[in-house]
Amino acid sequence: MAKLERFYNTFQPDHYDVFIDINRAKKTINGKTTITGNATDPQIAINQKNLQVTSVQADGQELDFKIDNDAEAVRITLPQTGKVTFTVTYNAKLTDSMMGIYPSYYEVDGEKKQIIGTQFETTFARQAFPCVDEPEAKATFSLAIKFDEHPGETIIANMPEDHVENGIHYFEPTVRMSTYLVAFAFGELQSKITETKGGVKVGVFATKAHQPKELDFALDIAKRSIEFYEDFYQTPYPLPHSWQLALPDFSAGAMENWGLVTYREAYLLLDPDNTSLEIKQLVATVITHELAHQWFGDLVTMKWWDDLWLNESFANMMEYVAVDALQPDWHIWELFQTSEAPMALQRDATDGVQSVHVDVNNPAEIDALFDGAIVYAKGSRMLVMVRALLGDKALREGLKNYFAAHKYSNATGADLWKALGDASGLNIGKVMNSWLEQPGYPVVTAKINDDGDLVLLQKQFFIGDGKDVDRQWQIPLNSNYDEAPQIMAEQELNLGNYQALRDKNGQPFRLNLGNNSHLIVKYDDTLLNDILDHADELDPITQRQLLQDLRLLAQGQQVSYASLIPLLKQFKDSSSAIVNAELYQIANSLKMFAKPDSPAEQELRQFFDLLSKDQVKRLGWLPKDGESNDDQLTRPYILSASLFARNNDSITQAHQIFTENQDKLESLSADIRGLVLKNEVQNFGSAELFDKLIKAYQQTADASFKQDLRMAIPNTTDPALIAKVVSYFEDADIIKPQDLRAWYRGLLANQAGQQAAWNWLRDEWQWLNDTVGGDMEFATFITVTAGVFHTPERLSEFKDFFEPKLNTPGLTREIKMDISVIESKVNLINKEQTAVNDAIAQQ
Repeated sequence: MAKLERFYNTFQPDHYDVFIDINRAKKTINGKTTITGNATDPQIAINQKNLQVTSVQADGQELDFKIDNDAEAVRITLPQTGKVTFTVTYNAKLTDSMMGIYPSYYEVDGEKKQIIGTQFETTFARQAFPCVDEPEAKATFSLAIKFDEHPGETIIANMPEDHVENGIHYFEPTVRMSTYLVAFAFGELQSKITETKGGVKVGVFATKAHQPKELDFALDIAKRSIEFYEDFYQTPYPLPHSWQLALPDFSAGAMENWGLVTYREAYLLLDPDNTSLEIKQLVATVITHELAHQWFGDLVTMKWWDDLWLNESFANMMEYVAVDALQPDWHIWELFQTSEAPMALQRDATDGVQSVHVDVNNPAEIDALFDGAIVYAKGSRMLVMVRALLGDKALREGLKNYFAAHKYSNATGADLWKALGDASGLNIGKVMNSWLEQPGYPVVTAKINDDGDLVLLQKQFFIGDGKDVDRQWQIPLNSNYDEAPQIMAEQELNLGNYQALRDKNGQPFRLNLGNNSHLIVKYDDTLLNDILDHADELDPITQRQLLQDLRLLAQGQQVSYASLIPLLKQFKDSSSAIVNAELYQIANSLKMFAKPDSPAEQELRQFFDLLSKDQVKRLGWLPKDGESNDDQLTRPYILSASLFARNNDSITQAHQIFTENQDKLESLSADIRGLVLKNEVQNFGSAELFDKLIKAYQQTADASFKQDLRMAIPNTTDPALIAKVVSYFEDADIIKPQDLRAWYRGLLANQAGQQAAWNWLRDEWQWLNDTVGGDMEFATFITVTAGVFHTPERLSEFKDFFEPKLNTPGLTREIKMDISVIESKVNLINKEQTAVNDAIAQQ
């Protein structure tokens, strides 16, 4: 295992002059980097990866150096300690790994083109230029970029261009920042630019494969986001511009490079005339997430990667705070309840999960830290708890002081808690460290004991086997009874005589109002039935929370899974999108209890028809003018359910919509387009249709349409076409590596395609490793496989393939957890299959 060295300890860079000459035709980089800084030892090391270093000089003299590839380093002997300046000359190759400096490929009118972009987080700046590639090693950067330029090309970077001389583009020096935030890009770009009230230039850039109107939505959201954050943080945006760039090839969702934020095209560009509300919300939250980082992460950066949550958890919460302010009619916190909350609760219930704050002992583990369910989703829930405890006035005051104290520098979690504590008078660190440092979360059991008292107990909740080590949390209870304290720090709490409490309060006892605390609640039968008897009086978040907590308890085998089925009927006519989202998550989970093509599956399809048919009748297939946001967001759930039910009317109507629009599929309503295409592939598929959809996938630049096609095509049941899909997995002209996981998961979830997809993953694991192996999302190929598998046979095959890879740095935790995930489903099905299928048959 590689040793983790901190090069910053012996050399602290202050300024970089970075010259890079890029030849796209030859796929080469020639560079010269001059670094000024302070050396505390004559033997220093700076980072490099895959750079061919030809010389290191100081004052015109050659210095001794040694390449240490294992440590991704250049080890240099300096003539003296103290302030030093030295120059490293090197060359390297451009790769297609979507890391470092790399090309993105696209087509305009059938002509293949490329633009060059960068991705330096986490440790890929060292692939572009030699540097101390650690978050704490902040410095200023003067970029000078030369490339095989032709007329009509644009180059952009973190800072404005200063001048061009001899074909070299010189950019103004940056402010002090971490290496992973350096960025530039060039190619044939179009743009739209505006300006904030404070004078910050805001622009959206994209290739010319897109219609200009696709830039408008992002430009509006970005401008208003910066204005909002300047006000909320009470701290000005510190750079002259904020560019948003859509890259055709991009492994992450987006990246918060200071002044030049990069995005997948799907997360920045959209057609304002034909985009679903769901996609608008997605794009808006991605933009507001990245722009939150311009302060949280860029202005103040975590000292080391173990405090990654300082960047990501806060940005994940702030994206919702911002969108709620910019688009209050969207009720965006409901999206938080359907995305962040369930994702965090699901993964955090598996034994072996990482804590939000986690030590890093190996370089390969850094990328593995980016666990979306924990560092992003759980961390943001943790901060929502903080916001609820503090209130916005103290939160904003604390953040203002935090930025003032640590701007252009680095911080730790303790620094944030101090700033918030000073502003609020609360020992917020004491409360939050129980959530930050411990994996998992509690189930709070509320029950009436033999003496008639209402008692609360906290205990760690597990799905599957879990080792209980008596963890305890400081739990914000958020009860509707004043007798419950604000914080439950004890393992057990007696609130007094239940009947007296019930009579006094006049309503059912509930905990975790708003579902903002990171826990689930298990009510005993008396308390639960009291709540269910008044379910119609509950707001949608509470109804959803009730279903979600019961689903998790059922997965943890603390309540019967079969007991959920009557509840689905009780809530089936809800007009709330977030209630329907949870209702159909439970309904879809029932599929694992029914073997394909069995009588149980047929009864399950009939149950889906029972759940959905009145809603389909109410909403219809096509969106209507003036309908509510809830109706727009609910429609895909109920139509998907109706198609699974094999409802003849729905199948026929979807086919008719396809037939009427088969020559203009891209213009089909984005709200239903994916389902119409999926229905066509499943029920009216042919080789001709397959080829037509693949061709459309290759040719369209509309990311939303591309996503619909990617969802639909893998549903083919034709073995020859399944084989064709698999053959495209390694053909980047058809399926870009950034999109491969979605294609793989789609085919794996298709019963007819599962074996072919699983065979491909095992046969081509080395190719996959070579192609996306350094990527922070590589391990998620394992995650999505475990998400689909639920039989003893698949569990055995999964273990046979992945257990020999347990010692692979960056994959160990994922493999262990995913074995546990599949085992828990196998055990659950073994225990509950008969009861669940009987309960469905009785509906």
